[in-house]
Amino acid sequence: MPQKYLSIQDAMQQGSGTVSIRGWVHRERGSNKLKFVVLRDSSNTIQCVFERSNFEKEWDDIDHLQVETSITMTGEIKKDARAPSGYEVQVKKFEIIGKSENYPISKDLSPEFLLDNRHLWLRSTRMQAILKIRSTIFAAIHEYFRSVGFYEYHSPIFQAVQAEGGSTLFHVDYFGKKDVFLAQTWQLYAEPAIFSLEKIYTISPSFRAERSKTSRHLTEYWHAEMEMAWSTFKEIQDQGESLIKHVMKKVLENHEKDLKVLERDPAKLLPTVKKPFVRMTYTDALKVLKDKCKIRVQWGKDLRTIEEEELTKLYDVPVIVTHYPKKVKAFYMVEDPKNPEVVEGCDFLAPESHGEIIGGSQREHDLEKLKARLVEQGEDPKNYEFYLDTRRYGSVPHGGFGLGVERIIKWICGLDNIKDAIPFPRTMERYKP
Repeated sequence: MPQKYLSIQDAMQQGSGTVSIRGWVHRERGSNKLKFVVLRDSSNTIQCVFERSNFEKEWDDIDHLQVETSITMTGEIKKDARAPSGYEVQVKKFEIIGKSENYPISKDLSPEFLLDNRHLWLRSTRMQAILKIRSTIFAAIHEYFRSVGFYEYHSPIFQAVQAEGGSTLFHVDYFGKKDVFLAQTWQLYAEPAIFSLEKIYTISPSFRAERSKTSRHLTEYWHAEMEMAWSTFKEIQDQGESLIKHVMKKVLENHEKDLKVLERDPAKLLPTVKKPFVRMTYTDALKVLKDKCKIRVQWGKDLRTIEEEELTKLYDVPVIVTHYPKKVKAFYMVEDPKNPEVVEGCDFLAPESHGEIIGGSQREHDLEKLKARLVEQGEDPKNYEFYLDTRRYGSVPHGGFGLGVERIIKWICGLDNIKDAIPFPRTMERYKP
């Protein structure tokens, strides 16, 4: 019968008796009589004690165990307050599965070295904590949308039209055809589906060829997007707020230990769950920036990173800025019926200077206005015939938003750089490993 192994966490919950565990050497120390090995797996770490008197024949192998050696072992577990995690295993038998010699990751290495060795840095307790929280965030997004009646829907990654600006398109050689791009967003291929399913969402990679080296930008990132028929602009904002609250609640419920590893104070995240988000128009945001931050922004200019950061420093919950000038937003955003100079679009700005995490809008459903906006932005409406058909045949008010998943991971985990929010970051200068 195959050996039954427990996770380290399950072994500690058992608390006493014989256990079999397996994992990787996290730390090791000892003398010529005793060897102390801190073993790690995905669930926890535990101190394991090897006594030379029990392993005379194998002592040379034990004495030369190095960090990241994979090993299985069986022994007696007991509580020990002196041990790092409060338990200790007295090892009775073991097997080295994979040797590790001169593991290159150690303390005080540069961020670039760790990025160059990302395939190994993923094993660190820090990256492990981030990846666990990331997994919960993805699950919470799925859980939220399904709980409020949305269908999961998938759009193509290869696309023939741009939606967020031609300057940030990744062109691909598609069997010799030139006008094919990697998706910036699912939106233009998602809107046709709302006339069938009404409420849809996805989590999918998006690609932006932005020549940016900031701590907030990736060229490949995961995009949680939704579209809904019969919506109002307020409902789009409400859905975004409810989604973020749900995600935050799930992380706080399940990741106390991981937040501690990241030195992230949960008290800074609680207001997002407990309090309503701040909502203000773009025009009001300019007034707040002028009165409280002594920053003057000319009306009609988009908010820059520094202005978003200063605005969010005033609040402990996300700020939803609405009704941006039409000229700084995408062609598909509907004009405000009370003021055609602005659109019913919104950005959700995270506290603590983490910037935009959601961008959304009510969509323009008038065919002629949509065609005129395309022309204004230098696009040929003929290239958008499939999209314009959605306005020709039974158009309805509708809207949606996109959430940058790595942006919300960066905020929740309190990361300095978005590169740590994804296993293998892709940026303007980094495409490997």
